[in-house]
Amino acid sequence: MTRTDPQQVEGPRRYRNGEKMIQMSDPVWQAAADHGLIGIRVDAESNNRLVVRETGHEFANMCSCAYLGLNHHPAVIEGAVRALRDAGTTWLVTSTTRIRHNLLAQLEEELADLFGTPVLPGTSCSAVTAGILPLVASGHLAPGGPRVMVFDRHCHFCMNYVKPICAEESLVLTCGHNDLDYLEDVCRKYPSVAYVADGAYSMGGAAALEGLRDLQERYGLFLFIDDSHSLSIMGDRGQGFVRSRLPANPLTVIVTSLGKGFGTGGGVAMVGSRAIAEFLARHAGPVGWSQNMAVPLVGASLASAAIHRSAELGELQEKLRSNVDYFDELLPTSFAGNGLPVRRITVGEPERAIQLSAELYRRGFYSSAVFFPIVPRGEAGIRIMIRADLSREQLATFAGHVEELTAAV
Repeated sequence: MTRTDPQQVEGPRRYRNGEKMIQMSDPVWQAAADHGLIGIRVDAESNNRLVVRETGHEFANMCSCAYLGLNHHPAVIEGAVRALRDAGTTWLVTSTTRIRHNLLAQLEEELADLFGTPVLPGTSCSAVTAGILPLVASGHLAPGGPRVMVFDRHCHFCMNYVKPICAEESLVLTCGHNDLDYLEDVCRKYPSVAYVADGAYSMGGAAALEGLRDLQERYGLFLFIDDSHSLSIMGDRGQGFVRSRLPANPLTVIVTSLGKGFGTGGGVAMVGSRAIAEFLARHAGPVGWSQNMAVPLVGASLASAAIHRSAELGELQEKLRSNVDYFDELLPTSFAGNGLPVRRITVGEPERAIQLSAELYRRGFYSSAVFFPIVPRGEAGIRIMIRADLSREQLATFAGHVEELTAAV
């Protein structure tokens, strides 16, 4: 493992009013817009048949995070409709700290039982993160006082966005990706440390979980992990990559989106105790504000939870695993064999990534072009999300197009 000197780690660059960042990235985004890759408005019959109404162009969405296809599941749709009709309201527009609808309370209980640990729901994973991370930094969630916050360099923007607030409570550092040597040095130097990272990363790859467990056991390291890209697709009840491997404990918070593999919307935090969940419900800022999960999403989530308790979950997970393995045979990447569904095909420069994405879209497959600052300079490419509801024929056709187009440039 490559050791990272703290002075060599480049954190997010900050410019006044973001002007320089806009100047650096906007021409590339404009190029994507000029190729018709941004702001596409569609009617959606399924993840595999999106239609541009004005032109009739049809395409499959290769960057949908609905890994199990539950966002189109009839039972999930009906759950949303039934909840809306039964409740007779879209939501209770009041702080959930004071009043919560019985359906939301039922969902909390369902998810706590499903994932084997107390949960805290919110409007989104980002809102839950914004509410909880400053309380980790201030030392309110575990003994030891304020915690030095070590952010993995590749952790999601929704966590990096909270760095300035955390910096008001404690020291904030950025470490190289999965650099456990650096992290252990910090743990030796400071008595109270928290590590902020993804479980399954949105651009591919995963946290070095076994090493993190070891550091937690030896140093009392607090783990704050966003595992949105693996919820539902791993674990016998869809607990995700981290929760299915790491026992619930007071030194771990897992935040996750219900809007990806789970197929609905909103976010939840899996926490180590009921007392922590109750504390966060009162003090975690946007978690308890007047906007929370809308009643239709609560109903859809209850329906998805029921699927997670059935044999169908295992069948969908197996379809996804089979598709991921098949894709890795067709188009091997650096992430091949990791069991996760995110793949990235690197072509180098942003212009090539945009051209590749544009031609694939013309041929009926939308894949997102990714470039700096989403990925490091020189590593632009397209990001692919493999799903259970993709057919092998679609995967083979897509892979054939990619091979042809990348060989031509």
